[in-house]
Amino acid sequence: MEFFKIRRTIPFMRYALVFNVISVITFVLAVFFLATRGLNFSIEFTGGTLLEVSYQQAADVDGIRRVLSQSGYKAEVQNFGSSRDVLIRMHAEGGESSAQLSEKAHAALKAQDSSVELRRVEFVGPQVGEELAEYGALALLVTAVGIVLYLWMRFEWRFGLAAIIANLHDVVIILGFFAFFQWEFSLPVLAAVLAVLGYSVNESVVVFDRVREMFRKLRRASVPEVIDTAITGTISRTIITHGSTQAVVTTMLIFGGAALHYFALALTIGILFGIYSSVLVASPLVMWLGVDRAQFIRPAKRSIRDENDGAVV
Repeated sequence: MEFFKIRRTIPFMRYALVFNVISVITFVLAVFFLATRGLNFSIEFTGGTLLEVSYQQAADVDGIRRVLSQSGYKAEVQNFGSSRDVLIRMHAEGGESSAQLSEKAHAALKAQDSSVELRRVEFVGPQVGEELAEYGALALLVTAVGIVLYLWMRFEWRFGLAAIIANLHDVVIILGFFAFFQWEFSLPVLAAVLAVLGYSVNESVVVFDRVREMFRKLRRASVPEVIDTAITGTISRTIITHGSTQAVVTTMLIFGGAALHYFALALTIGILFGIYSSVLVASPLVMWLGVDRAQFIRPAKRSIRDENDGAVV
């Protein structure tokens, strides 16, 4: 399905070097911020205190979050089970014990609403966070290797290498944004980063498949012309697919509240850079790695007629 069709080929590869220089600069800046500022990990990674509180009426989650913030506590607040039950995850502050932290937080909430009841207090150790970080890194590694192997088998090794460079470029830039702005990096954000890997490789596969198709159709066109034609032919599909996805993500970003805010934000950055990397990073890399029509088209068998008996070899 196409809402519109571009009849004139857009020369993307003419500006490939410029866009890749921009990508390198952005990538280096992201790595720099990751190295100097680091990620602002949530309680799942750093450890802290978990509180479960209950109200007689529906709890005002935003109000609870505001009260704790005004009291100097960094907390994640969400409903738990029902509208009256609330789960609060609080980072360890100044060496305070879980008991001290829960007492102060309960007192602050009680000043707001005297009906609040403290149901449960648990300590979440940082060891859990180390395991989560390790498994998250392992998941990224396994995903990256799987992407390379898949594209290698479906297309050719140059496509697999170009795709994984472009996709890891997206991941590092997302992490760079979170490091620069010190947005909280939580498990939902990690899930969004993994989702972006799969989402971005899907776009790369669509472009690469069209490149392979154009190599077979445009026998006399140069490699840059083939890639330009392939990318131009997928623009309508890209706009429909990514526009629909971004509409849903934007809804989560605006109306999803604090629990989904950074998840949707990571997806938004990933979608935008996923389109960019598939078109202006992965495709030029394939061209520079030496992709050629001969890799997709089998040479025609030549018939040699024997001069003596006329037999065809």
